[in-house]
Amino acid sequence: MLKKFGSLFGTKPKEKAIDSEQEARECAIALLVETALADGIYADIEQEKILLVIKQSFGLDDKAAAILLENAEQRADMAVDHYAFTIVVKKQMPKAERVALVGHLWDVTLADGEESPFEDALIRRVSSLLAVTDHERAAAKRDAKDRRQDT
Repeated sequence: MLKKFGSLFGTKPKEKAIDSEQEARECAIALLVETALADGIYADIEQEKILLVIKQSFGLDDKAAAILLENAEQRADMAVDHYAFTIVVKKQMPKAERVALVGHLWDVTLADGEESPFEDALIRRVSSLLAVTDHERAAAKRDAKDRRQDT
């Protein structure tokens, strides 16, 4: 019905241009951006850490990673809550990848050398929405701290 109505005016219904895997990636990266923003400061070092995570996790070059980050930043900017991101990630990513994502959330949090209680609270909320247990979240945090000390 809408197609017929739209054709009367020469418009086409908008098709979903993004596939589910790409959407899950952008939502996961938007959660990284949201974590970086949780303390009110989006530091360059946090953005660089997110780009590094994107390149390492998805095997992308600098340009493709930057485009993916830009798309995720736009999503994060327009978001009203985290549920919209976590529901997509939870559906599309297996448990091990969701736990790894929580580890990356900690990597971003620790990138600037400061652990904000706002970032900690966000990760707790997001972990719960991703069905990542408290034990898994705590282990991911320890691993992120170990990675930080190794660099």
